[in-house]
Amino acid sequence: MSYFTEENSEEAVSARMGENVSPRLRQIMDALIHHLHAFVKEVELTEAEWEVAIDFLTKTGQICSDTRQEFILLSDVLGVSMLVDAVNHRAPDGATETTVFGPFHVEGAPERQMGDNICLDGKGEICLFQGRVVDLEGNPIDNALISVWSDNYEGFYDVQQPDIQPPFNNRGIFRTGPDGRYAFRGIKPVAYPIPDDGPVGKMLATLGRHPWRPAHTHFMVTADGYSRVITHIFVEGDRYLTSDAVFGVKKSLIIPFEKVDRANEAWQADFDFVLCRQKQNKG
Repeated sequence: MSYFTEENSEEAVSARMGENVSPRLRQIMDALIHHLHAFVKEVELTEAEWEVAIDFLTKTGQICSDTRQEFILLSDVLGVSMLVDAVNHRAPDGATETTVFGPFHVEGAPERQMGDNICLDGKGEICLFQGRVVDLEGNPIDNALISVWSDNYEGFYDVQQPDIQPPFNNRGIFRTGPDGRYAFRGIKPVAYPIPDDGPVGKMLATLGRHPWRPAHTHFMVTADGYSRVITHIFVEGDRYLTSDAVFGVKKSLIIPFEKVDRANEAWQADFDFVLCRQKQNKG
Protein backbone atom coordinates (compact mmCIF):
# COMPACT_ATOMS: atom_id res chain seq x y z
CA MET A 1 0.00 0.00 0.00
CA SER A 2 1.42 3.36 -1.07
CA TYR A 3 1.11 6.75 0.53
CA PHE A 4 -1.38 9.27 -0.85
CA THR A 5 -0.16 11.45 -3.72
CA GLU A 6 -1.92 13.56 -6.32
CA GLU A 7 -1.05 10.99 -8.97
CA ASN A 8 -2.24 7.87 -7.12
CA SER A 9 -5.07 9.40 -5.08
CA GLU A 10 -7.79 7.13 -6.47
CA GLU A 11 -5.85 3.94 -5.88
CA ALA A 12 -4.76 5.02 -2.39
CA VAL A 13 -8.33 5.66 -1.24
CA SER A 14 -9.87 2.59 -2.86
CA ALA A 15 -7.18 0.37 -1.37
CA ARG A 16 -8.33 1.27 2.16
CA MET A 17 -11.56 -0.69 1.77
CA GLY A 18 -11.66 -3.90 3.77
CA GLU A 19 -11.63 -7.41 2.36
CA ASN A 20 -15.20 -8.18 3.42
CA VAL A 21 -16.85 -5.31 1.55
CA SER A 22 -19.57 -6.60 -0.77
CA PRO A 23 -18.59 -6.71 -4.46
CA ARG A 24 -21.41 -4.35 -5.43
CA LEU A 25 -20.50 -1.77 -2.78
CA ARG A 26 -16.85 -2.01 -3.84
CA GLN A 27 -17.85 -1.44 -7.48
CA ILE A 28 -19.92 1.61 -6.59
CA MET A 29 -17.32 3.16 -4.30
CA ASP A 30 -14.46 2.53 -6.71
CA ALA A 31 -16.38 4.32 -9.46
CA LEU A 32 -17.39 7.17 -7.14
CA ILE A 33 -13.84 7.71 -5.95
CA HIS A 34 -12.52 7.54 -9.51
CA HIS A 35 -14.94 10.12 -10.92
CA LEU A 36 -14.80 12.43 -7.90
CA HIS A 37 -11.01 12.56 -7.88
CA ALA A 38 -10.90 12.93 -11.66
CA PHE A 39 -13.30 15.88 -11.40
CA VAL A 40 -11.16 17.63 -8.78
CA LYS A 41 -8.04 17.13 -10.91
CA GLU A 42 -9.72 18.20 -14.16
CA VAL A 43 -10.99 21.53 -12.83
CA GLU A 44 -8.10 21.97 -10.37
CA LEU A 45 -10.55 22.77 -7.61
CA THR A 46 -9.36 25.54 -5.32
CA GLU A 47 -9.67 25.39 -1.54
CA ALA A 48 -12.08 28.33 -1.62
CA GLU A 49 -14.29 26.51 -4.14
CA TRP A 50 -14.17 23.34 -2.07
CA GLU A 51 -15.33 25.33 0.97
CA VAL A 52 -18.23 26.77 -1.05
CA ALA A 53 -19.23 23.23 -2.04
CA ILE A 54 -19.11 21.99 1.55
CA ASP A 55 -21.17 24.98 2.70
CA PHE A 56 -23.71 24.33 -0.07
CA LEU A 57 -24.11 20.67 0.92
CA THR A 58 -24.36 21.62 4.60
CA LYS A 59 -27.15 24.11 3.92
CA THR A 60 -28.88 21.59 1.66
CA GLY A 61 -29.01 19.13 4.54
CA GLN A 62 -30.09 21.73 7.06
CA ILE A 63 -33.19 22.73 5.09
CA CYS A 64 -34.42 19.13 4.76
CA SER A 65 -37.44 18.20 6.86
CA ASP A 66 -40.29 15.68 6.99
CA THR A 67 -42.04 17.60 4.21
CA ARG A 68 -39.06 18.83 2.20
CA GLN A 69 -36.17 16.87 0.69
CA GLU A 70 -33.67 19.33 -0.74
CA PHE A 71 -31.22 16.59 -1.75
CA ILE A 72 -33.85 14.99 -4.01
CA LEU A 73 -34.46 18.44 -5.45
CA LEU A 74 -30.74 18.75 -6.12
CA SER A 75 -30.70 15.35 -7.79
CA ASP A 76 -33.71 16.39 -9.88
CA VAL A 77 -32.30 19.66 -11.22
CA LEU A 78 -28.96 18.03 -12.09
CA GLY A 79 -30.76 15.39 -14.17
CA VAL A 80 -29.57 12.57 -11.91
CA SER A 81 -33.07 11.52 -10.86
CA MET A 82 -34.15 11.17 -14.49
CA LEU A 83 -30.97 9.27 -15.36
CA VAL A 84 -31.48 6.80 -12.51
CA ASP A 85 -35.08 6.38 -13.67
CA ALA A 86 -33.96 5.76 -17.26
CA VAL A 87 -31.35 3.18 -16.26
CA ASN A 88 -33.77 1.29 -14.04
CA HIS A 89 -36.85 1.35 -16.27
CA ARG A 90 -35.77 0.35 -19.74
CA ALA A 91 -38.95 -0.93 -21.32
CA PRO A 92 -39.95 -2.35 -24.72
CA ASP A 93 -41.14 -0.05 -27.48
CA GLY A 94 -44.78 0.80 -27.03
CA ALA A 95 -44.78 0.66 -23.23
CA THR A 96 -45.65 3.86 -21.39
CA GLU A 97 -42.47 5.75 -20.58
CA THR A 98 -41.62 6.56 -16.99
CA THR A 99 -40.47 9.81 -15.45
CA VAL A 100 -39.47 11.17 -12.05
CA PHE A 101 -41.50 10.23 -8.99
CA GLY A 102 -41.28 13.68 -7.48
CA PRO A 103 -41.36 14.63 -3.80
CA PHE A 104 -45.12 15.10 -3.39
CA HIS A 105 -46.53 11.57 -3.48
CA VAL A 106 -48.08 10.52 -0.18
CA GLU A 107 -49.27 7.18 1.11
CA GLY A 108 -52.84 6.60 2.21
CA ALA A 109 -54.74 8.35 -0.57
CA PRO A 110 -58.32 7.05 -0.70
CA GLU A 111 -59.56 4.61 -3.32
CA ARG A 112 -62.36 6.31 -5.19
CA GLN A 113 -65.13 5.26 -7.57
CA MET A 114 -64.66 5.66 -11.30
CA GLY A 115 -65.87 9.09 -12.36
CA ASP A 116 -65.28 10.70 -8.97
CA ASN A 117 -63.89 14.21 -8.71
CA ILE A 118 -60.56 14.33 -6.84
CA CYS A 119 -60.62 18.14 -6.64
CA LEU A 120 -61.94 18.70 -3.13
CA ASP A 121 -61.58 22.48 -2.86
CA GLY A 122 -63.79 23.22 -5.87
CA LYS A 123 -61.20 25.45 -7.50
CA GLY A 124 -59.62 25.23 -10.93
CA GLU A 125 -60.83 24.14 -14.37
CA ILE A 126 -62.34 20.67 -14.13
CA CYS A 127 -60.94 18.08 -16.54
CA LEU A 128 -62.17 14.58 -17.36
CA PHE A 129 -59.23 12.18 -17.42
CA GLN A 130 -59.99 8.89 -19.12
CA GLY A 131 -58.41 5.99 -20.99
CA ARG A 132 -57.43 2.37 -20.57
CA VAL A 133 -54.75 0.29 -18.92
CA VAL A 134 -53.58 -2.34 -21.41
CA ASP A 135 -50.68 -4.69 -22.10
CA LEU A 136 -48.31 -4.48 -25.05
CA GLU A 137 -50.78 -6.39 -27.23
CA GLY A 138 -53.60 -4.00 -26.38
CA ASN A 139 -55.42 -6.37 -24.07
CA PRO A 140 -57.19 -4.66 -21.13
CA ILE A 141 -55.73 -5.19 -17.68
CA ASP A 142 -58.24 -5.93 -14.94
CA ASN A 143 -57.72 -4.82 -11.34
CA ALA A 144 -54.96 -2.33 -12.14
CA LEU A 145 -54.50 0.41 -9.54
CA ILE A 146 -54.10 3.96 -10.80
CA SER A 147 -52.80 6.39 -8.20
CA VAL A 148 -53.06 10.02 -9.29
CA TRP A 149 -51.91 13.30 -7.72
CA SER A 150 -51.52 16.85 -8.94
CA ASP A 151 -51.09 20.43 -7.84
CA ASN A 152 -54.06 22.71 -7.23
CA TYR A 153 -55.14 25.67 -9.34
CA GLU A 154 -52.44 27.84 -7.73
CA GLY A 155 -49.65 25.35 -8.36
CA PHE A 156 -49.34 23.88 -4.85
CA TYR A 157 -49.77 20.31 -3.63
CA ASP A 158 -51.93 19.68 -0.59
CA VAL A 159 -48.91 18.73 1.54
CA GLN A 160 -47.42 22.16 0.83
CA GLN A 161 -50.54 23.86 2.18
CA PRO A 162 -51.87 21.62 4.98
CA ASP A 163 -53.71 24.52 6.59
CA ILE A 164 -55.28 25.68 3.32
CA GLN A 165 -56.12 22.65 1.19
CA PRO A 166 -58.28 19.70 2.29
CA PRO A 167 -56.34 16.48 2.99
CA PHE A 168 -55.82 14.43 -0.18
CA ASN A 169 -56.94 17.29 -2.40
CA ASN A 170 -56.33 16.32 -6.04
CA ARG A 171 -55.39 12.78 -5.07
CA GLY A 172 -57.04 9.42 -5.46
CA ILE A 173 -56.68 5.77 -6.38
CA PHE A 174 -58.82 4.06 -9.00
CA ARG A 175 -59.17 0.36 -9.79
CA THR A 176 -59.88 -0.86 -13.31
CA GLY A 177 -62.47 -3.49 -14.20
CA PRO A 178 -62.29 -6.18 -16.91
CA ASP A 179 -62.37 -3.55 -19.67
CA GLY A 180 -59.25 -1.85 -18.29
CA ARG A 181 -60.92 1.55 -18.42
CA TYR A 182 -60.47 4.40 -15.99
CA ALA A 183 -62.17 7.78 -15.69
CA PHE A 184 -62.08 10.51 -13.07
CA ARG A 185 -62.36 14.25 -12.78
CA GLY A 186 -59.66 16.54 -11.53
CA ILE A 187 -58.33 19.92 -12.53
CA LYS A 188 -56.42 20.82 -15.63
CA PRO A 189 -52.94 21.08 -14.07
CA VAL A 190 -50.98 24.31 -14.09
CA ALA A 191 -47.26 24.99 -14.30
CA TYR A 192 -45.51 25.67 -11.01
CA PRO A 193 -42.01 26.43 -9.70
CA ILE A 194 -40.15 23.90 -7.61
CA PRO A 195 -39.25 25.25 -4.14
CA ASP A 196 -36.53 27.78 -4.92
CA ASP A 197 -36.04 29.52 -1.58
CA GLY A 198 -33.20 27.21 -0.56
CA PRO A 199 -29.69 26.30 -1.73
CA VAL A 200 -30.93 24.53 -4.88
CA GLY A 201 -32.98 27.55 -5.92
CA LYS A 202 -30.01 29.83 -5.42
CA MET A 203 -27.87 27.48 -7.50
CA LEU A 204 -30.41 27.58 -10.34
CA ALA A 205 -30.46 31.37 -10.28
CA THR A 206 -26.66 31.49 -10.33
CA LEU A 207 -26.67 29.18 -13.36
CA GLY A 208 -29.23 31.31 -15.18
CA ARG A 209 -31.92 28.62 -14.95
CA HIS A 210 -35.57 29.00 -13.99
CA PRO A 211 -37.30 26.76 -11.40
CA TRP A 212 -40.49 26.03 -13.36
CA ARG A 213 -42.10 22.68 -14.17
CA PRO A 214 -44.59 22.45 -17.04
CA ALA A 215 -48.20 21.60 -16.21
CA HIS A 216 -48.59 17.88 -15.51
CA THR A 217 -50.51 15.25 -13.59
CA HIS A 218 -48.75 12.40 -11.79
CA PHE A 219 -49.71 8.75 -12.17
CA MET A 220 -48.50 5.50 -10.65
CA VAL A 221 -50.00 2.41 -12.28
CA THR A 222 -49.59 -1.07 -10.82
CA ALA A 223 -51.00 -4.50 -11.67
CA ASP A 224 -50.05 -8.02 -10.63
CA GLY A 225 -47.44 -9.48 -12.96
CA TYR A 226 -46.63 -6.15 -14.60
CA SER A 227 -43.84 -3.64 -14.08
CA ARG A 228 -44.95 -0.59 -12.14
CA VAL A 229 -45.18 2.62 -14.14
CA ILE A 230 -44.53 5.99 -12.50
CA THR A 231 -45.11 8.78 -14.95
CA HIS A 232 -46.77 12.12 -15.77
CA ILE A 233 -48.96 13.38 -18.56
CA PHE A 234 -48.05 16.88 -19.72
CA VAL A 235 -50.28 19.57 -21.18
CA GLU A 236 -49.52 20.10 -24.86
CA GLY A 237 -48.42 23.66 -25.60
CA ASP A 238 -47.09 24.46 -22.13
CA ARG A 239 -44.31 27.05 -22.30
CA TYR A 240 -41.95 25.04 -20.08
CA LEU A 241 -42.03 21.69 -21.90
CA THR A 242 -38.56 22.14 -23.38
CA SER A 243 -37.03 23.65 -20.24
CA ASP A 244 -38.50 21.59 -17.39
CA ALA A 245 -36.38 22.32 -14.31
CA VAL A 246 -36.11 18.58 -13.51
CA PHE A 247 -35.84 17.24 -17.11
CA GLY A 248 -38.97 15.09 -16.65
CA VAL A 249 -40.64 15.65 -20.01
CA LYS A 250 -40.77 12.92 -22.65
CA LYS A 251 -42.43 13.47 -26.01
CA SER A 252 -44.73 10.46 -25.67
CA LEU A 253 -46.17 11.90 -22.45
CA ILE A 254 -47.27 15.23 -23.96
CA ILE A 255 -50.96 15.09 -24.83
CA PRO A 256 -53.65 17.51 -25.99
CA PHE A 257 -56.15 18.68 -23.42
CA GLU A 258 -59.36 19.14 -25.40
CA LYS A 259 -61.62 22.07 -24.54
CA VAL A 260 -65.19 20.84 -23.99
CA ASP A 261 -68.44 22.45 -22.99
CA ARG A 262 -70.14 20.11 -20.57
CA ALA A 263 -71.87 20.62 -17.26
CA ASN A 264 -69.28 18.74 -15.18
CA GLU A 265 -66.04 19.54 -16.97
CA ALA A 266 -64.32 22.12 -19.15
CA TRP A 267 -61.49 19.93 -20.45
CA GLN A 268 -60.88 16.32 -21.44
CA ALA A 269 -57.60 14.37 -21.48
CA ASP A 270 -57.38 10.90 -23.02
CA PHE A 271 -54.40 8.66 -22.33
CA ASP A 272 -53.83 4.90 -22.35
CA PHE A 273 -51.28 3.33 -20.03
CA VAL A 274 -49.41 0.45 -21.63
CA LEU A 275 -47.76 -1.91 -19.14
CA CYS A 276 -45.21 -4.60 -19.85
CA ARG A 277 -45.01 -7.86 -17.99
CA GLN A 278 -42.14 -7.98 -15.54
CA LYS A 279 -40.17 -10.46 -17.66
CA GLN A 280 -40.56 -8.13 -20.68
CA ASN A 281 -38.83 -5.23 -18.99
CA LYS A 282 -35.35 -4.55 -20.35
CA GLY A 283 -34.11 -3.18 -17.03
